[in-house]
Amino acid sequence: MPEPLHTITAMPTARRPGCPFDPPEELIEARARSPISRFPFPDGHQGWLVTGYDLTRAILADPRFSSRKELMKHHPTVDYGDIEVPPAPPGEFLLMDEPRHSRYRKPLVGKFTVRRMRLLTERVEQITAEHLDAMEQAGPAADLVTAFAKPIPAVVICELLGVPYEDRDRFQDNIDTFLAGEAGDEELIAAYLATQRYLAELVAAKRANPTDDVLSDLLDSDLTDEELQGMALILLSAGFDTTANMLALGTFALLRNPEQLAALRADPGLVDQAVEELLRYLSVAKQFHRVALEDVELAGHTIEAGATVILSLSTANRDPERFPDPHTLDLRRQDGAHLAFSHGIHQCLGQQLARVELRVALPALLDRFPTLRLAVPAEEVALRPESADIYGVKSLPVTWDATRVPPGV
Repeated sequence: MPEPLHTITAMPTARRPGCPFDPPEELIEARARSPISRFPFPDGHQGWLVTGYDLTRAILADPRFSSRKELMKHHPTVDYGDIEVPPAPPGEFLLMDEPRHSRYRKPLVGKFTVRRMRLLTERVEQITAEHLDAMEQAGPAADLVTAFAKPIPAVVICELLGVPYEDRDRFQDNIDTFLAGEAGDEELIAAYLATQRYLAELVAAKRANPTDDVLSDLLDSDLTDEELQGMALILLSAGFDTTANMLALGTFALLRNPEQLAALRADPGLVDQAVEELLRYLSVAKQFHRVALEDVELAGHTIEAGATVILSLSTANRDPERFPDPHTLDLRRQDGAHLAFSHGIHQCLGQQLARVELRVALPALLDRFPTLRLAVPAEEVALRPESADIYGVKSLPVTWDATRVPPGV
């Protein structure tokens, strides 16, 4: 017997007050009814919404569902009418299927191995310590987003790609603009074009003077400058914004769950499990879209060829059939098989880098500031809107008890 077919009529635009870490209530209720629902898009397209873990994982690994940009014609909250969407630019492999996808991903796989990322740990520790020093000297109060969560992954990914340190703020501001979900169309386009222009300059600079970085390593391949530029855009965006939001939102979640925070402080060996549980619990990359290339039978229903499917990773990672007591943050949870980094051929290339940064930076923050706490009521913490590609906080005001005399005093 197929699951009963339900319809969710509109994509939620907000989370329940007082529940900043939970998916929107409408999505949780949709998952409670069925792992798959009908979803009528604002432009009239009849698509699907998948909220269950098993179905989401299956679709992510199924080549009958496409990631190609030119097929993504339907938006879950906006009616753009009958528009023609161009294919992804060369190098932007997240929006491609095989074999184009592998042309760009394969040369990068060896650059982001577990071993290579572990070798980066010492450098991440240094970068983290530098920013904690600056926080401590300027404190005892800070916006954790600007003082800690954004600059650490920004410096790391800049160094990996060979972006000069002085250009960090330039690319960070533009990426913020087109991923934060609040800019108008003109501002989005301007930020995207500015980033593309910068990356074109960067690739040209590497051709003229290669350095010890991932982008320079790729110069000996048959990839064109335009392809390298597109690949760099994907790496900069994915390597910066998701980790920055995990650091800030993860700290917020720990501060709002003092028992879990105390457990992590008491047992540093818990950090690996803690990171995996925070990734599951927060799911900052909330959803992906796929398009069926042919009729596909799933859960007793036919997903029609051409249908757009919204995959809700945030609810899949809260599926009670996969994770017991899923809405509870439990840092000792044993099963970390979440979908926060996606699954299948598009599983996040930089997931090991993200893990290194989270495993280093979060414990270092908590160790440096044992009295760290919110500086404003939790309900006043400014959150990114549901329209943002990556969920998180806009700012996180924190404070602590000063225990050390600043240098020079």
